Amino acid sequence: MSKDDKKKPKEKGKDAQLVLRLDRDDRDAFIRLCKALDTSASREVRHFIRDFLKRHEE
Repeated sequence: MSKDDKKKPKEKGKDAQLVLRLDRDDRDAFIRLCKALDTSASREVRHFIRDFLKRHEE
């Protein structure tokens, strides 16, 4: 098996970025909490966005 065969396939649809500015203390606290909960900041932000979109669908 080659090294490339071991790579995790890229998840579909994750080809865009969202850049935001926030207070450093808030960011650091958010990242610490995500680590404590065994999740990632990116995963939680994606979850928030999906939930927000669902709640505001027309």
